[in-house]
Amino acid sequence: MENIKAYVQEHKDRFINELIELLKIPSVSADTAYSHDVFETADAVKASLEKAGCDFVEICDTPGYPIVYGEKIIDKSLPTILVYGHYDVQPPDPMELWTSPPFEPVIKKTEIHPEGAIFARGACDDKGQMYMHVKALEYMVQSNTLPCNVKFMIEGEEEIGSKSLSWFVERNQEKLKNDVILISDTGMISNQQPSITTGLRGLSYVEVEVTGPNRDLHSGLYGGAVANPINILAKMIASLHDENNHITIPGFYDNVAELSLEERAEMAKAPFNLENYKKALDLNDVYGESGYVTNERNSIRPTLDVNGIWGGYTGEGAKTVIASKAFAKISMRLVPNQDWEQITELFTKHFRSLAPAGVTVKVKPHHGGQGYVTPTDSIGYKAANMAYTETFGVPAIPVRSGGSIPIVALFEKELKSKTILMGFGLDSDAIHSPNEHFGVFNYLKGIETIPLFYKYFVELSK
Repeated sequence: MENIKAYVQEHKDRFINELIELLKIPSVSADTAYSHDVFETADAVKASLEKAGCDFVEICDTPGYPIVYGEKIIDKSLPTILVYGHYDVQPPDPMELWTSPPFEPVIKKTEIHPEGAIFARGACDDKGQMYMHVKALEYMVQSNTLPCNVKFMIEGEEEIGSKSLSWFVERNQEKLKNDVILISDTGMISNQQPSITTGLRGLSYVEVEVTGPNRDLHSGLYGGAVANPINILAKMIASLHDENNHITIPGFYDNVAELSLEERAEMAKAPFNLENYKKALDLNDVYGESGYVTNERNSIRPTLDVNGIWGGYTGEGAKTVIASKAFAKISMRLVPNQDWEQITELFTKHFRSLAPAGVTVKVKPHHGGQGYVTPTDSIGYKAANMAYTETFGVPAIPVRSGGSIPIVALFEKELKSKTILMGFGLDSDAIHSPNEHFGVFNYLKGIETIPLFYKYFVELSK
């Protein structure tokens, strides 16, 4: 352990500068205006894997953005760890809320990160966490301590639903064959208390369109006489929850996996301060489904949220108009046993049924994925816990995450492998938001911890 600590201390400035250079490339997969930058980032990831010590690295074409594959096979009789990450990032909007430009990384000290944090889009999700694995490999190669084989699969479409990943995995099962999959695209409880994500929610993401008249109308001449799509859409959305914040779609809860009181009691052992939670978000109270506490609402319960809504005139000043169309983007986070395609169908049928005469409704599914639960008695989980315990001085706590990584269920289906989610980010890192950041402590601690996972996974596999 002292060797890796010394190596990280010796090279930490270089590690940070390399990550900063990667963060400067605006690899926004959702916006085609950034296509060139996404491809440039793939090239940069390939170069970093080669420098770190992979014996073979290639950029693999897909129907969409490329996947960077790399490997170092030292002995085919030894276990193989497959590292997954992504090099694409979320759009930076709204730009005006950033305190520094999203693609001009800077290090700033914060209350939570007194040693500094790197502020940039993608700093935590997922370039910083992905790059920890590259630097961990560099250490193991340079110190001749790599105890097993390693493969890397770094994609460029995670933020738009990993559209090409299933295509790639289905066609490369032998190439991707492994004993465990290791991902750092999640978080931990705090810098003092590590945790391992043992569950992920699934996702169904749709876009809805409500159309009324065939053109925008004068609200004085037509107001009250024709259906206003914006008013109608607002009513339809409001009806999707009842007074207890229970989702009203028929059949939505039919397959929801209910946790036992004992399991909920175990979850409650994770440190959580409600007042600090509200203070961090500048809230006077929390909100959610009746009968569940905050950490259950955002992890083991399904949700439905509007992610964007628009229509009519939104520019400066006034324009008295009844819009022809109104739109919304809606995401549903799902729990194990809820099939995302079935939920999308249930939503579509129900939402169309809510429309009154005078409007038409379209529902466009975007993407989705299944939920996932990983066992805590597996070799991978035990190895991760031992690694965290050694670097942090305390055992990790198993937690369920409210986020979705649909490809985890895909990996188990196609590659028959369990996934270990070793995240080093914090809830306060503002991923997907303005001022996303990743603590320097967290970045370097990840590089320290990951080689220990390799060590203990091999030892436990014997």
